[in-house]
Amino acid sequence: MNIIVELVIKFWYLWFILIVISVLKIFKPKINGYLGEKSVARSLSKLNKERYKVINNLMLRVGDKTTQIDHVVISNYGIFVIETKNYSGWIVGNEFDDYWNQIIFKRKERLYSPIKQNYGHIKALKENLQDFSNINFISIIVFTTKADLKVNSKTDVVYTTKLKKTIKKYKNITLNNVDKEEIYSQLVSLNINNKENRKAHVKLINEEINRRSNALDKDRCPKCGGKLILRKGKYGEFKGCSNFPKCRFTLKL
Repeated sequence: MNIIVELVIKFWYLWFILIVISVLKIFKPKINGYLGEKSVARSLSKLNKERYKVINNLMLRVGDKTTQIDHVVISNYGIFVIETKNYSGWIVGNEFDDYWNQIIFKRKERLYSPIKQNYGHIKALKENLQDFSNINFISIIVFTTKADLKVNSKTDVVYTTKLKKTIKKYKNITLNNVDKEEIYSQLVSLNINNKENRKAHVKLINEEINRRSNALDKDRCPKCGGKLILRKGKYGEFKGCSNFPKCRFTLKL
């Protein structure tokens, strides 16, 4: 027993390193997400402040739920709704897929489609901006350069290095200056900054991710609970919901 204690004391720094590595593994996804969002925020801060009004980390209430949006840019050319992702490896997906794949060597992981995720953010914005009509919402999905994008979509899916250029390609004026300022002020006033609400939001998101993952592991549709059936399509095999056409959930294999 004394020998074990002596070894622990003698090599305490090794135990410390192991603990640090374990903690970093647990919090790595959050750290990566935070760094990705900060990188995009820095890029957006360089936009012309008279033309583009930026809100980072916007949380809105919709009914009894909350929605967190990484970045919103209100401009004369519309409202840019930006979802950031900090993943490595191949990112494979299509416009209408419910799930995309992250592939690192032979390991494949599912991730919920950022396009579908951002569509939910746009719905939340529409709900909170009902006093304004004919707003042009522009969805942009941004990945850091660690990713190798293999995405086929009409929605802009770009690297952080291309974000400003992507925003500036939209030149058709759809919002006057008065509406632009009013929308910006309204969203700032609606932003939920309360730490407890934000913690509750993160908890609900994690629960939803686990619920969807558990359903897929059991070959159940995460939308309606129907059974997932193996099918063949134009682009190969996929799993589709047994409740089609009422439910159009698909999972690319």
